[in-house]
Amino acid sequence: MMKQKNNLKSFMILWVTQTLSSFGSSMTSFALIIWIYQQQGSALTMGLLTVCSYAPYVLLSMFAGAFSDKWNKKKTMLFCDSVAVLGTLAAFILLQTGQLMVWHLYIINIINGIMGAFQSPASDVAITLLVPKEYFQKTSGLRSFSNALVTMLTPVLATMLLSFFSIQAVLLMDGLTFSMACIALLFFVPIDQSSISSNENSSEKTSVFELIKEGIGFLKENRGILELILFLSAINLIASMSDTALPALVLAKYPNDETVLGLVNGCTGLASLVGSIIVSLRAAPKNRIQVICTALFISMATENFILALTDSIPLWCFSGILGWLPIPFMSANMDVILREKIPLEMQGRVFSVRNALQFFTIPLGHLLAGLSIDEWFEPLMQRQVSPFLSLFGEGKGAGSAFLLFILGIFGILVCLFFSSLKRMQALG
Repeated sequence: MMKQKNNLKSFMILWVTQTLSSFGSSMTSFALIIWIYQQQGSALTMGLLTVCSYAPYVLLSMFAGAFSDKWNKKKTMLFCDSVAVLGTLAAFILLQTGQLMVWHLYIINIINGIMGAFQSPASDVAITLLVPKEYFQKTSGLRSFSNALVTMLTPVLATMLLSFFSIQAVLLMDGLTFSMACIALLFFVPIDQSSISSNENSSEKTSVFELIKEGIGFLKENRGILELILFLSAINLIASMSDTALPALVLAKYPNDETVLGLVNGCTGLASLVGSIIVSLRAAPKNRIQVICTALFISMATENFILALTDSIPLWCFSGILGWLPIPFMSANMDVILREKIPLEMQGRVFSVRNALQFFTIPLGHLLAGLSIDEWFEPLMQRQVSPFLSLFGEGKGAGSAFLLFILGIFGILVCLFFSSLKRMQALG
């Protein structure tokens, strides 16, 4: 019992400080999205910012996970976070000297994506080491809670700092929160790897390609888990396209009031926050897969349609609540299934393969959304070739609305298809 308490104490320190660091990084990302749109006015330019983060993350994930099984988890996390904060420092200096350009941000995000590829599997395994199995549901709910809190508060405080100070103030906040997280991890979060040390010793003698092959082989043998990952991959494609279309829609409709985007994002964060609290407090469900499928169906069947068919700010906020309230139910149950079904000594390499399969659609989605909005949907809506298209408004932003409507339809179809797969349902 004493060990469990100590483990949870270490987890709580790590959770709180990493949440603060994530909050600082999210504010920087939000501020830079506004800065880029004000500089370029292009959905594609915004989308490429995310592509530069996720593309190297996805491309290196399999290799990174294999190396993660070889390396010390704590040192890996510290190194990756330290390199990432140097990017924030570089952006701050370039802003101060008036030399910051869009391509600078692309390079910084590429470096951050590379670091994230190595940091993510190390962090996932570290949490498994810190948390007793019976607390997986609760701690997964807490992580969803913190993610939701970050989502809710980021646009509010980032907009406040931008309004009263400058984007430099946001970058300074990012550096401060990182420093707190780094100190906590370095001095106050012991990560005991003795439970996997023997497996790590054998991993050190195994080539990276063999470890990758083992991760892929595990998913081939466990087709239900593979189908679940592919389900989330398809959802991520739709969600990432929506994430590019949303700011393009809002900033086009309200070009001189970035607080509208902050308000809509804040509501999605509030919804996630409430959902996370419910997940943390409720008992484990009888069927986690059913919860995941139902949550994603509700999300896909509501938010995009309301965003597409109205210009009302209150309705946009309501759509964000409907779309994001179920997401913590999905993420927490997904997290528990993977931690319970995948052996601890293989989690680094399997999680890395999962990351490559599940997240490669995110940069693809941002790129597709940016290209389709700028090159096809917006020009199409300007021509208004049919009365049906008038449902999505006129002028700039109508193309983004039409794309959101189409994404809503595809989201429903994806949920219905994967819900019918028996091997995934058998995970329970």
